[in-house]
Amino acid sequence: MQNIEKITFGAEFVNHFPGDETESNLPRQTPGVLYSKTAPTPVKSPRLLAWSAEVANELEIRKPTTEAEIDLLAGNIITATMQPYAACYGGHQFGNWAGQLGDGRAITLGEVKTVTGNTWELQLKGAGQTPYSRRADGRAVLRSSVREYLMSEAMHFLGVPTTRALSLVSTGEPVLRDMFYDGHPAYEPGAIVLRAAPSFLRFGNFELLAARGDIKNLTDLVNWTIEKFYPHIKEDGKIINWFKEVVDRTAEMVVHWLRVGFVHGVMNTDNMSVLGLTIDYGPYSFVDNYDLLFTPNTTDLPGRRYAFGRQAAVAKWNLGCLAGALAPLFETTTELEAVLDKYDDSYWGYYYQMMAGKLGLDKVQAKDVPLITELEKTLSALQPDMTLFYAFLATLPLEANEDEVAQHFSEVFYNQPDANQKARFFSVIENYQKRVKTNTISPKDSKKKMAETNPRFILRNYLLHAAIEELEGGETALFDKLQQAMKEPYSPKWDEFLVKRPDWATQKAGCSMLSCSS
Repeated sequence: MQNIEKITFGAEFVNHFPGDETESNLPRQTPGVLYSKTAPTPVKSPRLLAWSAEVANELEIRKPTTEAEIDLLAGNIITATMQPYAACYGGHQFGNWAGQLGDGRAITLGEVKTVTGNTWELQLKGAGQTPYSRRADGRAVLRSSVREYLMSEAMHFLGVPTTRALSLVSTGEPVLRDMFYDGHPAYEPGAIVLRAAPSFLRFGNFELLAARGDIKNLTDLVNWTIEKFYPHIKEDGKIINWFKEVVDRTAEMVVHWLRVGFVHGVMNTDNMSVLGLTIDYGPYSFVDNYDLLFTPNTTDLPGRRYAFGRQAAVAKWNLGCLAGALAPLFETTTELEAVLDKYDDSYWGYYYQMMAGKLGLDKVQAKDVPLITELEKTLSALQPDMTLFYAFLATLPLEANEDEVAQHFSEVFYNQPDANQKARFFSVIENYQKRVKTNTISPKDSKKKMAETNPRFILRNYLLHAAIEELEGGETALFDKLQQAMKEPYSPKWDEFLVKRPDWATQKAGCSMLSCSS
């Protein structure tokens, strides 16, 4: 373990690729480069609000004890080995090509290599303007920073592939934000998250190079990415084999989202990781009531492109954009199209494996598909609380009759079902119970699978909102409690949170719908 000030940062990305060396943060187009060197803008009075001991252990970094160390987490200090930069990339936003985007409020400090041989890219989010900030200030408010910090770590403990967060620092400076883009801006406290990942490379990094016809840098970036992050892929057909793995990892990641009820909210191609990690936590949410058309993002209305039940299809569409970016490296698109067509096989393979866990089945057989389909249709129609439903399903006696089933699940519905809906619900539960009795695994092992697959604690938006309001008022009790609970999401220890969303949170701003500034 070492002091963060003493770390020797690597700069492999900066040293390998061409970049804009002017170190100006003025917004501009930067053709021909993959990044722009950009220093964070110092802040007034940084204060450490949160520190992830688990990420610190991975990075082999001690918790800060001095003002200088906290200054570093806020971007006030740049050490001799850091070469801070903002990455240049493009992307499709809500289905439309947006051209150059880039890190508008994220600045990478460099790479940290641990004694175990792992390399992590460390990045400050909210550290000031970059050449890619366009008309924005490059800052982040406490509200969005708390959400990013907590959810990065919560997803890790849920077992979902994700970027991580090391620290959360308040800046002591107000930031002007129009939360819902409705002409009512207000000042909010500012904050900075230090986030970590093996890489923050996105589909959009490759898309922009292809769109600009920069085949040399595109080829170099693809080869570097494979060598650095997919070293097991060898020369013969390495690019198509790499694309196969990106397709597979993306399918697996989305299935994890569906397992825990996570909705990303803004699945633009610039928010899609080529490592299959959940990246860029903005207007995300977990579903409360099981609504396949739920989107937490006000910007996604009315089309609901990124709704809960559409995420798998959007992921495939985004992979198609990545395939299009790679097309100049192939004589024809035949191979790319064939790999993309295999996405459905990967997705459904992971999906039914996941559903076997959620339902406590030995495995999903072809004859089980109609049962799962009918269950999902019933849940979509009756819209019980997803987390509560699966948690309660795990404790349902196999011999429960209709009245006992109704009583067992009475607390999971936001709107109590009528007689016909109750009959439909009992029918699907009854068929499920019959299927469980044919398991080749023991009832104990069946329940164990369910307990390990279905979380009992999730970071619901109303909890996050309440914690943020407390923090803004100088209180930390709920924030501290959520940090502990999110580390044990499958434990009954935190069942005080195993309750439905309260009625007041349905319409309250920041609890039900959020904007891209969230």
